[in-house]
Amino acid sequence: MYSKSVRLENVTKIFKDPQSGQLAPAVDDVSFDIAPGELVTLLGPSGCGKTTVLRMLSGFETPTSGRVLIDGADVTDVPPNKRDTAMVFQSYGLFPHMNVFDNVAYGLKLRKMSRDAIKEKVMRFLGMVGLQELWKRPPSRLSGGQQQRVALVRSLIVEPAVLLLDEPLSNLDALLRERMRVEIRGLQKSLSITAVYVTHDRVEAMSLSDQIVVMNKGKIEQIGTPSEIYRDPVNMFVAGFVGKAAFFPCEIREVDSGFCGVEVRGRRFDVPKWSPELRENDSAAVMCRPESLSLDAPGVGIADGVVTTNVYLGNSVESWVKTEQGEVLVQIDNPDVKKVRREGENVSLTFEPGLAKVLK
Repeated sequence: MYSKSVRLENVTKIFKDPQSGQLAPAVDDVSFDIAPGELVTLLGPSGCGKTTVLRMLSGFETPTSGRVLIDGADVTDVPPNKRDTAMVFQSYGLFPHMNVFDNVAYGLKLRKMSRDAIKEKVMRFLGMVGLQELWKRPPSRLSGGQQQRVALVRSLIVEPAVLLLDEPLSNLDALLRERMRVEIRGLQKSLSITAVYVTHDRVEAMSLSDQIVVMNKGKIEQIGTPSEIYRDPVNMFVAGFVGKAAFFPCEIREVDSGFCGVEVRGRRFDVPKWSPELRENDSAAVMCRPESLSLDAPGVGIADGVVTTNVYLGNSVESWVKTEQGEVLVQIDNPDVKKVRREGENVSLTFEPGLAKVLK
């Protein structure tokens, strides 16, 4: 397949509220680039505008302003059937009166391919997802995961320039979702296809993506790799949405070239990452992930508290600690070696500065 780039330039989509009659932007001045062969995930809560962005990429919605470009060509006003894209829907959208083979072959028949060429290609693509033995079955006799594979292959077989996926795994159970994530990522990479994936599930976004676009209230909060988004969030919304995090209120005491000195409840800590707009004497918060926190004797860390619950997960223990800031989760890896504090014990939370960030 020939991979193509995607570009959104200052795209805005305004809808009229059916109840108030007022105009409101569902997507507000959104711009980003997708390189050929890259999988980019649009991540955010319900109503943040991510599905509207996907529909504008597919042609099912037209931007109020801005441009959509595929491989440098302006397709803003091009209808869906004229764009070199394919959509995988949350509801699968399989034809119930057709068997697996005919569902997958549908797009090829519209392209007037020969019968022999269609048969060879359909069976080859079904083989990629382990469904070649089920080619005669109707969708009603397939499991949810098998139906999802058929929907995915039906979109891929027409070799679109861009594959668009709208929460395709939301109807599957947890184990099947995990397996299908691996299959989707493997197929996308092996075919070098450009893909845009919409989800509100942070685990899906982190495990699938080359880049993540975090959205909130119609705007982009941050764009970056999964590691960048998780380790270096730009604000508290991103930090809390892409993973579990604790926020400890602090005062900025010093901003140096190599660290940000903060004071928390009279204690001084130096943190190597901070929001660039922070200045001395500003109020801020130290963001800590569960794996960056440790439990120590009272009085030495960033906060004191009491262990309320220990949850054993095999390779780790989740300790929940009640503090003045609320309950804080501490992840203790390798609990057979590391000490696990008993429930009801008074403790102090210490943190690894290199894994923390000071946020506005």
